[in-house]
Amino acid sequence: LGNLGEEAVKPYVKDILDLLKDKTVDSTVRYGAAKALGNLGEAIKPYVKDILDILKDKTVNSDVRHGAAEAFENLGEVAKPYVKDILDLLKDKTVDNGVRSSAAVALGNLGEAAKPYVKDIFDILKDKTVDPSVRYGAARALGNLGELAKPYVKDILDILKDKTVGYDVRSHAAEALGNLGEATKPYVKDIVDILKDKSVDSIVRYGAARALGKIEKLNLNNIVVILDSIYYAGQSEFAQWRFLSYFLSGGTDEVKTLLTWLGFPDTKTIPAHLNHEQADKTLKIFAQAWEPSRDFTRLREDLAKQIAVVARKVSWQPQDIVILETHYNNLKNAGFNEADSLQSVIVNLKGWQWFLNARTTILIHAAFWLLLIFAYPKFPQVQAIFFWNPWVRRILGVGYVGFLLAWIPFFRRKLFEPFKPSLLADAGLDNFNPQTYFPESQVKLPSAEKPQAITQVLPSITGQIVLEGDSGLGKSMFLRHLVKTSPRIVVYLPARKCDKGVIEAIQAKLHGQAQDADFLKNLIYSGALDICIDGLNEVTADTRAKICQFVESYFRGNIIMTTQPLEWTPPSTAKIYKLQPLEQAQIQQFLLSRQPRLPKDAKVQGDDYKQACNNYLAQSLSNQQSSEELAANQRVLSNPMDLTVVALMISQGESPDLFHLQEQQYNLIAAEYLQERNQEFPLKKFSDAVYQMRLNDEQALPADDFYQVVQSLEDEKYKMVVSRQWQNEAGAAKREWYFRHDKIMDFFLVQNFLGDSDEANNRLIDHMGDSRFRGVYFLLVNLLPLDAAKELKEKLVQYAADTKDHTVSDTFVQLLRPRA
Repeated sequence: LGNLGEEAVKPYVKDILDLLKDKTVDSTVRYGAAKALGNLGEAIKPYVKDILDILKDKTVNSDVRHGAAEAFENLGEVAKPYVKDILDLLKDKTVDNGVRSSAAVALGNLGEAAKPYVKDIFDILKDKTVDPSVRYGAARALGNLGELAKPYVKDILDILKDKTVGYDVRSHAAEALGNLGEATKPYVKDIVDILKDKSVDSIVRYGAARALGKIEKLNLNNIVVILDSIYYAGQSEFAQWRFLSYFLSGGTDEVKTLLTWLGFPDTKTIPAHLNHEQADKTLKIFAQAWEPSRDFTRLREDLAKQIAVVARKVSWQPQDIVILETHYNNLKNAGFNEADSLQSVIVNLKGWQWFLNARTTILIHAAFWLLLIFAYPKFPQVQAIFFWNPWVRRILGVGYVGFLLAWIPFFRRKLFEPFKPSLLADAGLDNFNPQTYFPESQVKLPSAEKPQAITQVLPSITGQIVLEGDSGLGKSMFLRHLVKTSPRIVVYLPARKCDKGVIEAIQAKLHGQAQDADFLKNLIYSGALDICIDGLNEVTADTRAKICQFVESYFRGNIIMTTQPLEWTPPSTAKIYKLQPLEQAQIQQFLLSRQPRLPKDAKVQGDDYKQACNNYLAQSLSNQQSSEELAANQRVLSNPMDLTVVALMISQGESPDLFHLQEQQYNLIAAEYLQERNQEFPLKKFSDAVYQMRLNDEQALPADDFYQVVQSLEDEKYKMVVSRQWQNEAGAAKREWYFRHDKIMDFFLVQNFLGDSDEANNRLIDHMGDSRFRGVYFLLVNLLPLDAAKELKEKLVQYAADTKDHTVSDTFVQLLRPRA
């Protein structure tokens, strides 16, 4: 009951309280009732006095009183009026020690209300006549009081250092120091001294180690001391692993790396694979830890072993000689046999001895690699062992194999052929038919006066291109068309997957085989792999910067990127092609070209559909309306995405409302949903979920929670979502659903921005500079009341003036003009 939450249990709070007060009920049940009440927040406020009475009643079973005390630990704000009573219980030596300990913890959770009694709590902590369990409860309370307990930091430290105090009280004193953070920083050296003192109980030293991790980011000198204290001082395996996992989740990068490699000799945390950058970083950290570890024999032995392991894991470069020789000298001077391993790596790095009978050897060698390249697609182990393993490829390939793989087109295709499905997985080609692509869209080139057909200008990916255009103009569709029809090897990357870098995003698609990032970079530079990066406007400025840096670094690579207009600095090596809205003649042509993709059971088909399209366009583009209304209609109809929705609406016998297309389409879905399922479409709940998706940069819809909703949106009549099916590594069938276009997602997102609530108003302000919500503001032009839309316009204009970012404000003003 206590875990069901305040709202669910509120009607039964009185009943639970009656159980607690009923002395005929088993004490274990009463204890549980008290614990449950402690979890119910404001709902328990009228009955806090009753719980306090149970707690103070010395005739009540001690277990029941203990439960009431634990309840007070969790009551927080509602317990503040009784802070003096709780303190009296803590100080009462006739009360059960467990109850007193819980009373101390409860005081620590009351914040400012406990301020007048902090000294009383400390007096309990330092009183050696008090039971240890009560004292460590007081220590926990002081640690939780933060700023209020700062005057007693030095006194708590003295208790930690006092060897006459029990280990349990000292360990909780250490925990309190850790929780007090900044105030404890002046005493870090004292806590380190506790760690170094091997006469101190191991539990106290463990608590001191955890406290250090909370107080500040530890440097390698301190972590070395902690390692020796925890791993090599007789601590239990459980305690050691708890410590290791604690620092791996919260330490600095250097500390994490050191702890990943050192500790138990049989630790499972050591990485199976390293790239060159990781190995270089690891050896440099080992070099920093070498001198501080001089007094710790066991630690230095493990460090020497791991230096040798890392040295053998990657293919080193000539510039790495310095760090390798540094470790070689350290190991040799310290008398470690691992120095021999480093010596062999250094010798191999400095030069090779060529084989005798070079002519025969080269012929046999070439035949062997030719056999491998033809067997490569059929045997994954060949991929891992020979082609993507830098050691094998460079050593057994004698240098020329890697060169031929990078620069001979036939070999390049063979190299990537096994990964082609993975490279194109994000393009969703299983839902794409090239025959339905509209090839008449035009682009404006930097040097051309007139726009040209995009399929003529970009028949393939050549050089570096940025394809810029408003949402819905067909940028992603063109990329999919390009990928589907390209005879070359292409990788399709959503920009959001490049947050760690483009090379890393490509490596993730190579199933872990591409261990050698340098080789992959050479392949890209040589043009072995064409790259499509979709949606630069949907990612952070940091991710865009990584993509731009990659593009400029590989200026010989064939790379095409898409983006909506935004304030940014494109790669200097790329040309900007601007995708144009459809012209009036193309609008009719596009509408008619959609007929093969209409639902099979569409109400309007064939000649009727053609006539309906002509009638609708004649009405929408009539010169009898004002010039601004005509321009607004043309703007919507010139957008292929919106025009696709118009086609679907006409085929269903509806008259499309150009400024509320997604809303009109949704209303049809909602009406059908109500009729078929006898319940309302859960618009608010679904829109909230979509908002969280956008915040977390997720693409797949939460189908487990909204299966019926997704089925309705996927209906052929509406096509608001599409699905993707595949098999996982175990062969099990998997399926995910995605919005067919960002404009559809924007319709559900905008529901979170409508209304007069503070939450909606705050979102309007908070997301002005977030490119992921750009389309939402354009929908708000027509969804907000006119006065509210004008008010939002002023805020956007002010934001643009302050930030020099006009990507949203300028378009918003243009869209609002017909209404104003």
